[in-house]
Amino acid sequence: MMTVFIVSQPIAGMVISKGLFRLAGTLIGALAAIGITAATGDIQWLFVVSIALWVALCTFAASMLRNPESYGAALAGYTAVIIALPAFGQSHLLVDVAYARCAEIMLGIICAGIASRFFQPQLARTALVEGLENCIADLARYTSDAIAGGDSVQLKTAHRKLIADTQALAAMRAHARLEAPSLVTHGRHSRHTVGHLMSCLSIVNILVAHRVSSDETWRNLRDKLGKLLDAMAGNFKLDATGLWLDKLDAFAAEVAELKGKPWGDDRIGMMARLTLLGEFIDSLKATLDGLSALGSRSQYISGSRKPPALPVYRDHNTALVNAIRAIVATALMTAYWMQTKHSDAAAAAIIVAVVCSLFASMPNPLQTSWGFFRGTLYAVPFAFILSQLVLPHFPGLFWFAVFIIPVLVPAAILMADPRHVGPATAFSINFIVFLKPHEKMAFEPAIFMETSLSVLIGVLIGILVFIVVLPKRPLVTVNRMMNALRTDIIRLCLRDRVPNASAFNSLAYDRINQLMPILQTMRETGETLMDDALSSVTLGAEIIRLRRLLLWGRLEHGIADRVSENLTQLAKIISLQTQDPGLVAEYVVSARSLAADIPEGSDRPLVLQAAASLRLIAVMIEDHPSLALGMKPSEGRKGFFRLPSL
Repeated sequence: MMTVFIVSQPIAGMVISKGLFRLAGTLIGALAAIGITAATGDIQWLFVVSIALWVALCTFAASMLRNPESYGAALAGYTAVIIALPAFGQSHLLVDVAYARCAEIMLGIICAGIASRFFQPQLARTALVEGLENCIADLARYTSDAIAGGDSVQLKTAHRKLIADTQALAAMRAHARLEAPSLVTHGRHSRHTVGHLMSCLSIVNILVAHRVSSDETWRNLRDKLGKLLDAMAGNFKLDATGLWLDKLDAFAAEVAELKGKPWGDDRIGMMARLTLLGEFIDSLKATLDGLSALGSRSQYISGSRKPPALPVYRDHNTALVNAIRAIVATALMTAYWMQTKHSDAAAAAIIVAVVCSLFASMPNPLQTSWGFFRGTLYAVPFAFILSQLVLPHFPGLFWFAVFIIPVLVPAAILMADPRHVGPATAFSINFIVFLKPHEKMAFEPAIFMETSLSVLIGVLIGILVFIVVLPKRPLVTVNRMMNALRTDIIRLCLRDRVPNASAFNSLAYDRINQLMPILQTMRETGETLMDDALSSVTLGAEIIRLRRLLLWGRLEHGIADRVSENLTQLAKIISLQTQDPGLVAEYVVSARSLAADIPEGSDRPLVLQAAASLRLIAVMIEDHPSLALGMKPSEGRKGFFRLPSL
């Protein structure tokens, strides 16, 4: 019954993925419990060390993985505690306890899977399509407001929402691929489509810096695009994708025609604007094509798969800290239970292992644990009234359902609400734990209070562990993640292999999405750091543009050498992190000088693009020196949406 509530999700694919990894984690944890108990025998200290090390290992793995894999790893850790602790010293019960646990989990997963699949199912593919529709409409609205010079606060809010929504779509791929074998290809469809969507977002942010111009042709083109995007934002649906593709094709043809015209003194800026507009239209068209393919269930044909040019960010330091917390808490609580042999101490030890492993990888484990405690506390009076005062007088399945359904149904509804999912889930799970449903309910208030207090105390001890044992330092975590963004910039400057723009944007926005929950707690400092992180995406996109021009041999030999030297100089400054503002100023001057010198040798559009990219890189480094220096950002700098005109 508890498993049904744990794996119940609003989307069928989420139920399947969570159920499968819950089953896998349970089986691995059960095997680990049997192995640890058999290897340690009756040696208490060896058992304590072994079980604590196992929980720490699983916590480390959970911190390095993403949902639903992370959930399975955490479950493997505390399942071993759930099985091994009650069976220690009673080896004849070990296999029976493990079998009962696995059978219970399997039965609950099957019931939840059948219910989600056949009773008004909501499929992940449908959620992907609807989510992409909403994101495309939001992107169109955001782009129109951004290039028109809308309110910076509203733009910032819309931008953060788009990042969060696109990352949620990326996470949904893991669930869609498990709904049916035919949907495996749709996982790749959605990956590429979300990547193109993020490319659009990145290009818009660069356009914000280029949008100011006195040229009448540019203003007319900008206004025309704004009207087109406003119409798309107001009435975009999947079945109208072809119509919008035709309109975008017509606009792209107009942009391509304008590229061949002379633009006088502002030729660098104008070429940059037209190039960015063309890339934005191409990425938006690719996004619409991907949405159409997802909606039509078409098959995705991919070429040879290569390892990524940039690695996915893994925070080894945080994972190690989480593992240390888990090993300390589990060892102390298990040792205490060994000495007291109190059954409620075993329950507290199990809850501590659950809290320290399951919540460790959350963005804010302390807040998540507190929400779990609140939900558990709310469950106590409801469970007491029903288990001790009502159900003993109304035996039988009928009366059990009559009294339980009015409690669990509202809780299940709240579990589907992101604002209440933590406390509601804790309420549902622990309500069932405290209720202890069986055929004959009896009035046993002392046992009820001991059980509920042990669970509540276990959760509080878990919260105390997060506070006392290597307390989380948000600024240190943020600095590590910002250093990962800087490392990406260095790789883009120096590596022979250059990633696709969509792949870079996907990885960069994934890092920013991990940063956002932490930065929201840091107020003004968090806002400044977020501006730096967003600017690093713009910086990386311009570096990729330059590296592509160099790789394809589109620049003259002398110009190519100077551009390559400039990128090497930028990588050197970022890697040294000398905190010397003079080096940054020197680089900005050299980049601007090179950007001014390049057009003198050639008026070719690609050369003008290179000059515009260098000029924008200089602006990014000048306005966000901490990207190069690794120092604490200065106060009062210009925000990301108030860049100066180029």
